[in-house]
Amino acid sequence: MRELDQLLGLFVAAVLLAGGARRVGAPYPVFLALGGALLAFLPVTSSFTLPPELALALFVAPTLLDAAYDASLRDLKDNWAPVTSLVVFAVGLTTIAVAVVTRALIPAIPWAPAIALGAIVAPPDAVAATAVLRQLRPPHRILTILEGESLLNDASALLIYRLAVAAVVSNEFSMAGVAPTFLLAVAGSVVIGPALGWVTLQVTDRVQHTPTSIILQFVSTFGVWVVAERLGLSGVLTMVCYAMTVAQTAPERMPARIRIPTYAVWETIVFALNILAFVFIGLQIRPILDSLEGADRARYFTVAAAVLLTVITVRFVWHMSFNAVVRWRDRRFGFRPPRPMLRPTIGSGLIISWSGMRGIVSLAAAMALPAAFPYRDLIVLTVFFVVLGTLVIHGLTLKPLLRALDLRDDDPVGREVRVARERALGAGLASFAHDDSSIAAAVRQEFTAHLGHERASAGADGGRTAHEEIHRGALHAARQAVLAMRASDEIGDDAFHQIEEELDWLEMASGTQREPGG
Repeated sequence: MRELDQLLGLFVAAVLLAGGARRVGAPYPVFLALGGALLAFLPVTSSFTLPPELALALFVAPTLLDAAYDASLRDLKDNWAPVTSLVVFAVGLTTIAVAVVTRALIPAIPWAPAIALGAIVAPPDAVAATAVLRQLRPPHRILTILEGESLLNDASALLIYRLAVAAVVSNEFSMAGVAPTFLLAVAGSVVIGPALGWVTLQVTDRVQHTPTSIILQFVSTFGVWVVAERLGLSGVLTMVCYAMTVAQTAPERMPARIRIPTYAVWETIVFALNILAFVFIGLQIRPILDSLEGADRARYFTVAAAVLLTVITVRFVWHMSFNAVVRWRDRRFGFRPPRPMLRPTIGSGLIISWSGMRGIVSLAAAMALPAAFPYRDLIVLTVFFVVLGTLVIHGLTLKPLLRALDLRDDDPVGREVRVARERALGAGLASFAHDDSSIAAAVRQEFTAHLGHERASAGADGGRTAHEEIHRGALHAARQAVLAMRASDEIGDDAFHQIEEELDWLEMASGTQREPGG
């Protein structure tokens, strides 16, 4: 029971820290990281441990699905060049640079563990960055690049991580021998992910009981990861492909009364996983520090500080160089985006370069290392130091930097929301345009009040069945109109999800949702 008491106390403390972060306008992972650091010095006698083989599945699978579900494929395609630059080249350069710096400071460390360390700290986490940026309504293009990077760089970094760990376990590594397996894993993940998404939707479509549906979502999420690992595929890449497939088709198939609580549950779970990640990693730091002699402790902290400086410097140098090339290209050949967006500037480059905060994926990858992994203590300590350092340095300075640069666009998401709202309203009203009954007038007034953002009351009490039938048909027409706009890339997923939420609440308020069936 004492372990349960302490765990509950840690959760309460974490919730209070997150509340304090929101009060001062800081991203909550910053305060969670500081709380995790304090655990190394608090008299917590119980040691909460997690089997290494569970760490990635427990922390990464739900986080990836949550991020991939909100990703806008249209906007990612519009910004493929900067996203690819960060996902492939920045991750690769960071991994190599960290490995070289680590071996320079500790020559005895083999290349495979050094590369594993580099791959663990290479991928930034957009949760902290977007938590800061969304408060200030930055240009949409910056958010798109950061969220796309956070989603896809986990796949590239953890593929490198997996190869490095496999090289340590097998005591041999040959690129010629690994390359076919690597390519097969990538190709298989791209095929299996969407296939599992299709299968999952066929099952969940038949479930109308909300708690059952939510439980099946979590079971399928972890199930996809397990299947990918059993088949020798990339769990990360499979999960991303799976989530994107589900995200593109689930909105049309899932009723509002299931979707609304689902979003709330997933947001809560991701928050709880962030708390647990910092708790578990914080509790691992104290035994590491206690086991080190003074000289070794100084050397480990020197490595951690050097790696922190390396990841910040490499990202800044690489992206600002890329930004300079893009600005030169735009001056030479003109800036012709597929749709209105912020032109790349020095200011936008600075914001993206300074948004390299590491988070839950890096922590989970460090905890997932086998207990006997060479230099595991060094890697775990360094990873936590990098996560803490980037969250504090970037997280507490990003807001002043954005305010100083004063970057703005013409709110393309807001513009798309207004267009989609008008289209949805028009489609909904057109579905019963020839009905002159008082019930139709009430539904017409209700739709106009919600989607037209006008104040009105329904003013009709009778004929509930007819009211629901008209209302349901109008909602269906409105949803189809918005889905068609997303399918044709007329609006992105950010605008789509805003309108989807408005239609969901309109459906819930009207009482026209389907009854639970099982």
